[in-house]
Amino acid sequence: MADDLLPLIGHLMEEEASGSEQEESETEEVAMSVDNNDVEKKEPVAAKSKKPLHVKYDSSLPGVHSYLGNDLEDLRGRTIHEEDKLLDLPVLSLPGVVLVPGQTIPLSLFQPQTVAMVRNVVEKDKTFGLVTARYDQSEFTHTFMASIGTTAEIFSMKDDMDEQSGISTLRVKARGRQRFEICETNRQITGVLMAKVRILPERHLPPPLEGATPLSYARFCGGLADDEPIVNTAVGRHGQVLASVKMSRGPKMDRFSGANFTWWPPWVYKMYDEKILMRKIKDELQSWNETLKPHTMPSDPVEFSYWVAQNLPVDDSMRLFFLSLHSAVQRLRSELSVMQMCTVLCCQNCGKEVTNKNDVFSMAAEGPLGAYVNPGGHVHDTLTVYKARGLQLVGHPSSKHSWFPGYAWTIAQCEECFSHMGWRFTATNKKLLPQKFWGLCRTSLIPSLKNSEGKKEESTSMIL
Repeated sequence: MADDLLPLIGHLMEEEASGSEQEESETEEVAMSVDNNDVEKKEPVAAKSKKPLHVKYDSSLPGVHSYLGNDLEDLRGRTIHEEDKLLDLPVLSLPGVVLVPGQTIPLSLFQPQTVAMVRNVVEKDKTFGLVTARYDQSEFTHTFMASIGTTAEIFSMKDDMDEQSGISTLRVKARGRQRFEICETNRQITGVLMAKVRILPERHLPPPLEGATPLSYARFCGGLADDEPIVNTAVGRHGQVLASVKMSRGPKMDRFSGANFTWWPPWVYKMYDEKILMRKIKDELQSWNETLKPHTMPSDPVEFSYWVAQNLPVDDSMRLFFLSLHSAVQRLRSELSVMQMCTVLCCQNCGKEVTNKNDVFSMAAEGPLGAYVNPGGHVHDTLTVYKARGLQLVGHPSSKHSWFPGYAWTIAQCEECFSHMGWRFTATNKKLLPQKFWGLCRTSLIPSLKNSEGKKEESTSMIL
């Protein structure tokens, strides 16, 4: 953990925090004081506030990863492998990183064998495998690699070399493409990990009532949702609207009417309808925070299911479970169940409440959770939230290597167990909104439930 913090801490240590910085943290709307007694006196405002805050910021900036530099070279071409095909791929394993198809991941590579591997990949099809790994809890000398990963296709890269030390550094931006399952692995003499993988298929399920709906109902089985009325409008000769009447199609004449010819009622088939599942997830996100706009989300069910998997603050095991599912319907149903039961996010280490789901918002166009890399090469999945509590700040604000241009970061840790939780970002320009927010590491959080009495229950990671 200490090695993970050093690249961002620099020469600033915890005892160097100024008195003014501590006073500022004590005046936050949420409890961030080091004193535990002070935390108990303050009311968790984040749990009550549902009023959305406006974002006045160029949301395209974080996804560009400008902190890597503006001199990266774009690579053309795209490689799509045939489903169920067996192929040999060089594999890069990163602890705490589960790449999802469609997700962009930045990398800063300097290990000689990894640099050589990426250079060789760029000369071929620009594709390598990325899998997550975890360290043995008893001894950190051994790692366990997941059996499911995602192909990463490099679309931008810069190769630098330090003339004095002769050390090469690669700055890379890659995008997740296809899921794969590892069949076998072997370590080459060069140190590169090669794996024989099988590209996992994406199953496109037919409509749940296909084959059971009579042909006479075909005109009622269009793209409209089952509960959306038909609007008839009368227009005058000059184009003005004279009258607009909403007409219900009735319960017997919609695209689920075919259920009347089966053993199951219509509500059973609606549970497996892609459009209804997508609408429910978007409504759930809107109930979290109204700043999460549905029109910015993918419209394709498969892409949308991966987008949700990318932006949900769940642990690695849950993300891998999402990746193991072969259809969008399965993923959407699983994701919806997690979202409906999640209320608060807690510290992964000690279980202390950190933030509320209503405070999640998007600073980036890609969504509220994105992958960013620090100067030491550590990749962090970072969730942006308006408010947090139970955290204390370490060091002074710094705008160097900031993932959000225009904001300075300050390291934040749990005041209960002192685990690294993420960063607080403060605006260096008064015109930016919000003036401050939090970037919390996904691997430092765990979603938890609350019952009607306000008591925490089991983690959502145990649902499925």
